[in-house]
Amino acid sequence: MKNTVNKGIVLLTTLLLSVGYSSAQNARIKIDVDRKVGEIDKKLYGNFVEHLGRCVYGGIYEEGSPLSDEKGFRKDVLKAVQDLNVSITRYPGGNFVSNYHWKDGVGSKDERPPRMELAWNRLETNRFGTNEFMEYARLMNTEPYFSVNMGTGTIEEAQQWVEYCNVKEGPYYAELRKKHGYTEPHNIIYWSLGNEMDGFWQMGHLNAEDYAKKAREAAKLMKLTSPQIKLVAAGSSNYRPDADPNEWNATILHELRDVVDYLALHMYVGNPNDNYYNYMATPMVLDERTRVVKGLIEREMANAIRNGRDPIYIAWDEYNSWYRARDAETMSGTRALEELYNLEDALVIAGFLNSFVRNADIVKMANMAQLVNVIAPIFTSETDMFLQTIYYPLQLFAKNVHGTSLDVFVDCETYKTEEFFVGLGESTTQQNAVPYLDVSVAYQNRELIINVVNRHHDKAITTDLISQSGAFDGAIEVLEVNGKSVKAKNDFGVTEVKTQQKQSVKAKGNVLTYSFPAHSFTQLRAKIK
Repeated sequence: MKNTVNKGIVLLTTLLLSVGYSSAQNARIKIDVDRKVGEIDKKLYGNFVEHLGRCVYGGIYEEGSPLSDEKGFRKDVLKAVQDLNVSITRYPGGNFVSNYHWKDGVGSKDERPPRMELAWNRLETNRFGTNEFMEYARLMNTEPYFSVNMGTGTIEEAQQWVEYCNVKEGPYYAELRKKHGYTEPHNIIYWSLGNEMDGFWQMGHLNAEDYAKKAREAAKLMKLTSPQIKLVAAGSSNYRPDADPNEWNATILHELRDVVDYLALHMYVGNPNDNYYNYMATPMVLDERTRVVKGLIEREMANAIRNGRDPIYIAWDEYNSWYRARDAETMSGTRALEELYNLEDALVIAGFLNSFVRNADIVKMANMAQLVNVIAPIFTSETDMFLQTIYYPLQLFAKNVHGTSLDVFVDCETYKTEEFFVGLGESTTQQNAVPYLDVSVAYQNRELIINVVNRHHDKAITTDLISQSGAFDGAIEVLEVNGKSVKAKNDFGVTEVKTQQKQSVKAKGNVLTYSFPAHSFTQLRAKIK
């Protein structure tokens, strides 16, 4: 009799799983403010400035332009950057940094040496360097985050850059900064130990063991120079079939667990085969990679000597959609990597941001690559600029999504994907159902910020949002990023996708019923009492 009952339970469970969610009922999002994931670090809303294409020259900086100020900073671009609320900005690369020598970019601009830029096949004039970036960073109101050259550079060069930036006076490079007109130190806290050093495309590419040795010694010198700095190790970026990125991550974490504060991960996605539903599911790849690396970190933290320091966190310090401008013609020169984004790209970026918030206990930094023109939310010409579709979800998160991340329950219809398309052409078979609703929730001062991507191409999804911690209080603000189609995009003088303030809604007690439009990102701001 017992075996018969058990078999019946198995058959019933199988039947229920095969049927899945019933579309006859509303989807559900259940929110409990006691189910806390972790504090949302403002550094999740960072960006990245690399000497690549028109990101710097012709982007944030254009000497002689009538649109620029007396220092060469594009005023229209600066206003758009300030409105983006960029919390931390990575500089100066990227692949660029592995052959960049910071001394070329300081001192009199007219005496700086132009160099062959080997990563992206262009001439680097060096008219924009450390001090110009720091002036711009102050105007942006952003935290600077520098990457040192761990390719062709030396550990001594890295130490000297820290001395130039962070030591007030006395030693040679601190005095050199003062001679260059900056009497006070820049006090840069965040420094990464190179970029993508596991990638064979990197100048000065190293294997894991050799990178760990060089990074440890660089860290030693840098910390002795400026003990307050935080260090970021180069994690995996090579997800090609012939690579094992988690073997690299495991080695780096083991060898550097006592000296670094973050492990950097990178991820780019795209839609090269125009498969909408595959593309919409790609943030789940980021979720999976975050979980795997979190496990590796937890294993190493069990034996690390941290001396009261915080544990190691994840920094997703490069991420974006990037697939149109990836051939030989569009990956080099002065117009490199100039993607023009549409609505589906913006929805994927909202999904990435949801993932960062959902994993706020371990992800403490993220940097969209990049700020202007190069796979960027802001795009310029010599006479104009416009905001790309991806600008708007990033702006909404940076402005509103703070406080504590909550672990929410989501029950909605799902779909299957054929495969994920992730960085550099890699594909991974997807076995699990993908929910049409992708959700994150932040909580602060009795206010819920509910972020929902409706991945469904055609159908609005009516959803009951259920507060398990008190009734909703007052009108609920609704902000939406959407367009007439998933291919809607912006251009000079044309704005098809932007943030729209929708009519506020009211809840009944602890239940808010809302219909999330097809192919949309919606942010709800609701008080509870």
